[in-house]
Parts: sequence; structure tokens; C-alpha cells
Amino acid sequence: MKTFSLALRNLLRNRRRSLTTLLAMVVGLTAILLFGGYRSNITYGMETGFIQGSGHLQIQRQGYFLEGGDNPTAYGIADYQHIIELVKQDKELAPMLVVVTPTLQLGGLAGNFSAGVSRSVLALGVVVPERNQMLNWNDYGMQSYAKPLPLNGSNPDAVVIGEGVARKIKLCKTLQIPDCKQEDTPEATDKVDSSAQAPGDIAALSALEQGSTVKEEGTRIEMLAATSHGAPNVASLNVITARNMGIKALDDVYMAMHLSQAQKLIYGSGKAQVTAIQIQLKHTWQIPAARARLQQLLDQNVKGQKLELLDFKLLNPMYGQTVQFMDSMFGFIAILIGVIVLFTIGNTMSTAVVERTVEIGTLRAMGLRRSGLRRLFLCEGVLLGAIGAVCGLLGSLVIAYFINNSGAAWTPPGYSYAYMIQVRVWQDMPLLIGSVIGLLLVTVISAWLPANRASRLMIVDALRHV
Repeated sequence: MKTFSLALRNLLRNRRRSLTTLLAMVVGLTAILLFGGYRSNITYGMETGFIQGSGHLQIQRQGYFLEGGDNPTAYGIADYQHIIELVKQDKELAPMLVVVTPTLQLGGLAGNFSAGVSRSVLALGVVVPERNQMLNWNDYGMQSYAKPLPLNGSNPDAVVIGEGVARKIKLCKTLQIPDCKQEDTPEATDKVDSSAQAPGDIAALSALEQGSTVKEEGTRIEMLAATSHGAPNVASLNVITARNMGIKALDDVYMAMHLSQAQKLIYGSGKAQVTAIQIQLKHTWQIPAARARLQQLLDQNVKGQKLELLDFKLLNPMYGQTVQFMDSMFGFIAILIGVIVLFTIGNTMSTAVVERTVEIGTLRAMGLRRSGLRRLFLCEGVLLGAIGAVCGLLGSLVIAYFINNSGAAWTPPGYSYAYMIQVRVWQDMPLLIGSVIGLLLVTVISAWLPANRASRLMIVDALRHV
């Protein structure tokens, strides 16, 4: 305690220099914490969105992710219900699970033939209640933009499309899409069965599929897809609503439908399959343990199908690329600020050694050991670091509060709507603790060389220093 008390008094002897050094440390730590909190908000937000959409892990047929996107029938998972029950009933996996649900992804041609237009779409067949449950995952307490699919309790032929698809097939007026400029379609397109105006062969195929479909008011379109045998198949679908998917490339092809309807389009009356089984866990850090157990279950109980496990990072390459970019930027900024603080503190401590050379000689003549003198200067550096860390932390929390409540927003590259700018400082404890420890290490390193030089001064030389 005496050493720290003496170190504090030495710092107060030259308040202006100590305050300047302290200010450099506070500004540096604040900048690191604010940028780190901004980086954390982006990465956690992306992780939350991808896990809400695709789960933590997916079971797929081997090769589907790289080669099967345009040919789902060649990579379907047979007897998928057995696999789902196997996963749900496993005692080791059960405590980790939130949702285990099948999905079927297929491509096709959506047509609004009353307006004479059609468009390629990428449709996703889902179990709607389970899909909506996945959208509730928010382990990091992020501001979630996910909205549940309005297909719960709807007829089997109900679908949701992206606003981009609605624009392409001229359904803006019918679906009341804002800021959609296009020529008005004929009045007959509002609430009529569009299959009556479709080409004869498509209308005939659609009529076969509509035998048991309940008619309801809405906007009807046709979707043409290839079955598992390569033959064309058409379904008459009822568009419930159009939704902005955020990413324009996805918005222009998006369609969501009931899994049963998607399976009917692809497999007809045959045995239905799916292209993926999505698994959502309670926490992301559980992925390694869950993956190991899932692989063991598949190897032991599923024969005749080559299945593989893919995590959300592999399924969404943009996540890894963004995280790598943000980490490299954060590392560059942290190193740059660290070097500036290092030289600032080093210069302050070196100046203190020069000014107090006679004092150092006196202390050594009175019996203070080299280690004690070295410890005194190190304590001064640690005190500077501790005070700078506290002030920098408080400053970053105050600035982060104002940023988070400013209402500022930005539109990320490739997205079509804005996200609120948020800075997660207090919520990201690894960032906070790591930055504070890093600052303390920098101060210790900065003070070590001057302290070591002071401890090596000869007593006689120090006492006669002018």
C-alpha cells in the first residue's frame, strides 16, 4: 500500500503531464470499445438472423449444398420423420434442442397469367408453426426484425412471396405494396381465378391439382415445377401477402409455402422427402457437442443414405466473410491505438525518470533495492492504466448510450431496408474485459523499460546528476 500511495503522489507532482497521458489512454480505450461494440452488434445481429432462418445445424444429403440447389429431387432425404424422432428422443441432445424441423427447397416458375407475366422463384416448404418458433431465437438480446409467417391456420395452397416477386408479376396494386410504380393491371386481375386465363396445358394441369383445394378470396397465381420424375407439375396458389425480405436478391425470388404443398408439387402422390432437417439449439456454443452426438446417431441408425451435417457458418458464407473483415478492422485499430498509448506512456515515464534522477540516487543511498525502485515506477504505470481504464469504460458507456438512443440507422450493402445503429459495450463482456486487460498490459510494458533503466542507475552518478 505504501508503494501505491507513493506512486499516486508522484503522479500528482506533475498533474498536467499525468492528465495528458491519461487523456490519451481514455480516448484510445473509448475508441476501441465503441468500435468493438459496433462490430459485436453487427456480428451478433447477423448470427441471430441466420440462425433464425436456417438453424444452428442442418442435416442434408451429401453434396446437396454444393451441387443440389437446382435439383432437390436428386438429394432428397427419405424417411425424414424417423430421423427427426431419433434426434428429438435422444437424451443427450434433448436438453440442447429448441426446434427440429424439415424443409423442402425447390425452384419453379410463378405466373400471373391474367397479366401475362411470369417469374422464376425459389420456394421453401416449411412446417409453419415450427418455422415461426425458430424466429423467436434471440440468445443475444438483439433487436430482431424477423416477422412470423402469416401462414398459420391458412389453407394448404396459401403462400407468401417477396415484394420483388410481386413487382415482377404485377401484383403491387392487389397486394397493396407501397412505393411500387408499375402500370395498372386489368380489373379482372383483382379477385378472379387466374387459371381461366392461363395457357390451356397449364390450366389443365392446374385443374387436376385443385380438386380438393378450398377456394378463398385472394390473389391466385400458378406455379410450374418439375416432379421427381422430370414431368411438369402445376399448382394454383393463393398469395396471402408480400413481404420485404431485406436482401434484394432474395426478395426477387422468395416464396414460402406449406411443406405439404411443396411436397405435392415435387413428389405428387409418391413418398414425400425433404432437402434438409434444420436443428436449432438453445446456445451457439453447443454446436460442437451437438454435432458430435448427431454424427454418432446418424452413423449408427441411418443406413443407405449419405448424410452430412452443416453449421450455419458454412450455410451462410457471408457471415464468415463479414466477421473476418470486422475482426481485421478491429485488430488494425486496436494495434494502432495500442502503439500510440505505448509510446505516450513510455515518454511520460522516461521523462519522470530523467527529472527524478537525483531522487532515485537518494532513495538508493537510503537502502532502497533495485527491485523496490522498479516496483515503484511500475506501480505508477499501473495506476495510470487503472484510472484510464475506469474513465475510458465510463466514457464509452455514456457515448454508447447516446448512440443507441439517437435513432440513427444505416442500410448494409445488399440490403433494402435500414438497421438501427447500436453499440454493444456492456453487453459484450469478452470485449470489455479483453480491452481493459489489454490497456493494463500496454501500460505495464510501457513502464517496464523506464523503470528498469531507473533501477540500474549507479548511486554516485545519480546523486551528482544536474
